[in-house]
Amino acid sequence: MSTTDNAPTGAPHPSEDPAEPALGAAGAQLSTAPLEDGPAGPAVGIGVIGWLRWFWRQLTSMRVALILLFLLSLGAIPGSLIPQTNVDAMKVAVWKQDNPSWVTIAEKLQLFDVYSSVWFSAIYLLLFISLIGCILPRSWQFVAQLRGRPPGAPKRLDRLPAYTTWRTETSPDQVLSYARTQLGGRRFRTEAGGGNSVAAEKGYLREAGNLLFHVALIVMLVAFAWGQYFKSEGGKLVLRGKGFSNTLTQYDDFKSGSLFDPEDLPPFSFTLDKFDATYEQSGPQKGTPRDFKAYVTFSEGANGKPQKREIQVNKPLDVDGSKVYLLGHGYAPVISVTDPTGKVIFKDAVPMLPQDANLTSTGAVKVPDGYKDKDGKKEQLGFNAVFVPTFAGQGKGMMFSQFPELGFPALMLSAWHGSLGVDSGLPQNVYQLDTSKMESFKDPSGQLFKKSLLPEESMELPNGAGTVKFEGIERWATFSITHQPGSGLALAGAVAAIAGLAGSLFIQRRRIWVRAVRGADGVTVVEMAGLGRSESARLPEELAGLAATLHQQAPSAPAQASADAPADPAAAPADPAAEAVEPLDETPEGERG
Repeated sequence: MSTTDNAPTGAPHPSEDPAEPALGAAGAQLSTAPLEDGPAGPAVGIGVIGWLRWFWRQLTSMRVALILLFLLSLGAIPGSLIPQTNVDAMKVAVWKQDNPSWVTIAEKLQLFDVYSSVWFSAIYLLLFISLIGCILPRSWQFVAQLRGRPPGAPKRLDRLPAYTTWRTETSPDQVLSYARTQLGGRRFRTEAGGGNSVAAEKGYLREAGNLLFHVALIVMLVAFAWGQYFKSEGGKLVLRGKGFSNTLTQYDDFKSGSLFDPEDLPPFSFTLDKFDATYEQSGPQKGTPRDFKAYVTFSEGANGKPQKREIQVNKPLDVDGSKVYLLGHGYAPVISVTDPTGKVIFKDAVPMLPQDANLTSTGAVKVPDGYKDKDGKKEQLGFNAVFVPTFAGQGKGMMFSQFPELGFPALMLSAWHGSLGVDSGLPQNVYQLDTSKMESFKDPSGQLFKKSLLPEESMELPNGAGTVKFEGIERWATFSITHQPGSGLALAGAVAAIAGLAGSLFIQRRRIWVRAVRGADGVTVVEMAGLGRSESARLPEELAGLAATLHQQAPSAPAQASADAPADPAAAPADPAAEAVEPLDETPEGERG
């Protein structure tokens, strides 16, 4: 009698023994993976059909699928390092100016549109086809395995990796009945084998997990493509008291997938009623943001009922598959400009862009109407502006703030006159002043005319060009409206991939056989053995537990009952459970006595 949990060093596998064909078949059937193809290279003169078949086999092999997955990850690197046209065309223009020697190569390789390039799409499609080609044959083989029955017990169970045996006075039929009940209770699929044995199999979910993992990869690829082709994302700066309607013309910036249709934008609108921001007031974290919250009046559809909603950071407003995120906030000084006759030619809240954590902000005031100089020539006005919510002094030629809340607000303006360039038809940055066709006003010393203002203060422009007044302060908030179809599908695919991978790694495919034969002395000899798809300590442990339970129902025969019987090398000890986990003798099989 021998009890093993590991194959002996140097010993042939049971399936390699020509005298044990049944064992070889049992071991081979444990794998549900497709059979390995023949030689990797195609034979000479196989014809077009043969070449196509060879190419298909290579494409649908797991090796090629892994290579394509690696190439897809590698191909995404340029898309992260080089600005993309569909994300930020201005950054692409700057990159071309900074790297003129690389522009031609980058354009030929489509590095400014990586994710819609021919080569990236080819890798993506080949990977998709490869995964489908891998899954289909595995699925059919798995279905065949599910419909099949466990194979019969090999002749020599003692050669399997885990084995135990004992003798009992219980009849063989009762032992096998107990075994079927016990194995069925542990979710083994059982099959009677030849009347004197029971075959049981478990662990089918291992291959199911493997298939689920690969199907989940396909689902994620589909979700990724769906999201890239039909996505939309835009930004909008909204002043307090102003509103936004979800139409293409309302966005400050907008980008979308190649198959996106503006008609797909869900109809809704909202008005920014109030914006609250709180900060740490003291200590080393002074000025650190604690909470941002936008209070809006929201209406869904053309005639939707107005509803009060709150939008916070990481707590977006969800509208018919689109999400409205709160991104940032700042201040918008209210500035009025009058011409030399006293006529108000400009009055508006001008948003300023924050430059630091304390909301030191810069911007531009553009007055297209302007004034007429002494010669009757129309002059447009422009002002570079710096705004600070809490004035802390002046450094390096500009003001700076010492706290992000409105403690001591101040506005500094530098004045220019001439042509703003707004009539050229070319797009301009609303937060920057193009002074290429303008001249600066000069103070009496001949320097650039600029002045700091507090709320309600005014300044007279030189040469009687008019008056500028700092009327007050408004707040603004920026929102990102995104529509990312397929995100739920991608999440489901990711969860399924993790579940499938866990199943394929932790579920063990194994078979167990129980044989009960009445000996010449009338005592039943019970043999139990197990075979796993891969070596694992869990198989001997599981066999030990099964043997211990079965031994309680069919206990070992008393020693005197077999005293007169011939010595049986397969005779079991009184405790088969303990024997089931003993390591196999490491002596090579050919050297054993």
